[in-house]
Amino acid sequence: MTTQMGLDFSLVAEAHELVAGVDEVGRGPLCGAVVTAAVILDPNRPILGLNDSKKLTEARREKLYDEICEKALSWHIARAEVEEIDELNILHATMLAMQRAVEGLHITPKLAKIDGNRCPKLSMPAEAVIQGDGKVPAIAAASILAKVSRDREMAAFELIYPGYGIGGHKGYPTPVHLEALARLGPTPIHRRSFAPVRQAYELRESLIEV
Repeated sequence: MTTQMGLDFSLVAEAHELVAGVDEVGRGPLCGAVVTAAVILDPNRPILGLNDSKKLTEARREKLYDEICEKALSWHIARAEVEEIDELNILHATMLAMQRAVEGLHITPKLAKIDGNRCPKLSMPAEAVIQGDGKVPAIAAASILAKVSRDREMAAFELIYPGYGIGGHKGYPTPVHLEALARLGPTPIHRRSFAPVRQAYELRESLIEV
């Protein structure tokens, strides 16, 4: 059994103000929403093992998801839909989803720490932290909530749109996904603004015209 070390939770206790961690999952996939989460941790209720969600096993993420929801002072999961991604572009849709996550908190933070190098427009100060999900416990917690939430949704889409392997690759452009996209065509949850999906649409339209 592998021990998965987590971030130092004492970093939360050292914060003298309410700080929200914010992260996203789903910028790269060809289908599905981009999902975000905002979390304000409680320094008096430690959560052991917090880390970048990508470094945790699925079972560990699921367990931490429940613990975060139970122990956090406030948390909120938000999203930007496929239609918004296609209309705005993925960057602006992600910023919108992050904004929704923070605005959904029932406690207003004094500071929002955002994973990455850009901050959405918020009503409070915000700080971008590159690779923050591996540095800031609250961002790590947000990454776990966002990933578990989106992974569950992708598993459900596997049943609705069989043949694409969505439950396995989560919508990312793997060879299996690209082959299925070319063979079966795009689904309603595919992002038309993404090149491989756009090309699949154009291919099917050309075949129909012939």
